[in-house]
Amino acid sequence: HRSRLPKLEQSIQMKFDFRSSFETGLPYADFLSKHATPKDQDRWARVFKAVSLTAAQRQLLGSFRRRMPVLVMAGAWCGDCVKQCPIFQHFADSTPLIELRFVDRDANRDLADNMMLMGSPRVPQAVFFDEDLLFVARYGDRTLSQYRDLNDRLSGAACATGFVAPNDPAQAKIVDEWLGEFERVHWLLRTSPSLRERHAD
Repeated sequence: HRSRLPKLEQSIQMKFDFRSSFETGLPYADFLSKHATPKDQDRWARVFKAVSLTAAQRQLLGSFRRRMPVLVMAGAWCGDCVKQCPIFQHFADSTPLIELRFVDRDANRDLADNMMLMGSPRVPQAVFFDEDLLFVARYGDRTLSQYRDLNDRLSGAACATGFVAPNDPAQAKIVDEWLGEFERVHWLLRTSPSLRERHAD
């Protein structure tokens, strides 16, 4: 099914084998168990508990009809990852079609070298695949609202602490923006002519 990909995306995939990175990636809990310190694990747990999806968001995720493998390059130490990656697990908990795998940036230098943004392997970054593990899209390291917020506090730290208060409106925006990207990829997969032919829908 490689012919389905536009030439540029085929070129990206040929330069680096993202498929292997997904296959060797770890589920959320295993990633934290292997790469996070007890202090980091506590921060991730607090953020996971603070994040909640609305009924409409859960309904949207439950309406997905295509398998969506997602590879997340992250760092357990990174505030931006702490703030965002638990969101992805909430998405995956809402539908069995989202298959998440996490890889540590510093332990996967080949992947990091092929995930540069402006010359730096920023995290978190998500790579989306179709059911054949062909490259579909890539998104990260922060959402639009996060960059707007960062612009408003340029004198602050470049990497956030990762602390999220319950019912934080800023966090709710980040959830919604990431969900928008997951939904966009879903519709890309859902309307793919070859996948529609394969699934007769």
